[in-house]
Amino acid sequence: QVQLVESGGGLVQAGVSLRLSCAASGRTSSSYGMGWFRQVPGKDREFVAAIRWDVTNTYYADSVKGRFTISRDNAKNTVYLQMNSLKPEDTALYYCAARSRYNLGSYYSFGDYAYWGHGTQATVSS
Repeated sequence: QVQLVESGGGLVQAGVSLRLSCAASGRTSSSYGMGWFRQVPGKDREFVAAIRWDVTNTYYADSVKGRFTISRDNAKNTVYLQMNSLKPEDTALYYCAARSRYNLGSYYSFGDYAYWGHGTQATVSS
């Protein structure tokens, strides 16, 4: 089991930055691939970014590429999402998720993640 707790959300103006954190605990959390998803009411959960357990690759949604950066500090069991140049359309509840390193499925699909946090709200005003 892996437990995930997100933090760092808030209310900001367009153009500024936020850094989300996801603290992981449980069995060998550093061996899990990690992802960030987001959701707004009435819409499906949307992939944002992901990072492999061994940090050999990262993945981004086209809508955030060049503005968001995912990283991880395995010594601290923490994954980060640095969000720059925020736009009102980035407003959402952001979820952290973990997947087994042995899962060969797509990093873009929420169905391939076994563990989820409760989310942190990021609201961007225009």
